[in-house]
Amino acid sequence: MKMLLGCSFCLLVLLSCLSEPAKGRTLHLDSCSVNVHTHELRKYYSEIRSNAIAGDSEIGVKLLDKSLMKDVKEGQMCCFLHLLLRFYVERVFGNYASAQPQEQRSSSALANAFVTIRRHIHKCHCHCDEETQRIIDSLHAEFIKLQVNQAAQKAMGELDTVLEWLEGVGQRT
Repeated sequence: MKMLLGCSFCLLVLLSCLSEPAKGRTLHLDSCSVNVHTHELRKYYSEIRSNAIAGDSEIGVKLLDKSLMKDVKEGQMCCFLHLLLRFYVERVFGNYASAQPQEQRSSSALANAFVTIRRHIHKCHCHCDEETQRIIDSLHAEFIKLQVNQAAQKAMGELDTVLEWLEGVGQRT
């Protein structure tokens, strides 16, 4: 009887843990706060990462430079993230193709998450300076140098850089 009660208790604890909504990380972007589920983004990205990288035939081209992202000034984090999410939603996800159904679902989940984050950031009314706009313009310039499907493939392969930046922003708070 005690064993049955013990097992029942363990099952209840497990079920309560599974039923709790996943907690996100609150990113403090200048005067704005946004909740981001970076662990979910990582999960979905891990399901497509190897094929996204393997499918990148433009090895000598870099879209996202880590040093540029690291140098985003205080007061420009909100703007930078808003513009970066816009780039991914409008240019990358719509042009990224995978033959694998699971990868298509993961890519769609990432796109939906980016749209949601973008919607929350839009409420913040971020202000952009010229330097931040130049960083994003350079990203667009490198993107359009490539054929659109290759560029989307490269951008998906470099999504690790975006996720690392998001996780770093979360640690600064």
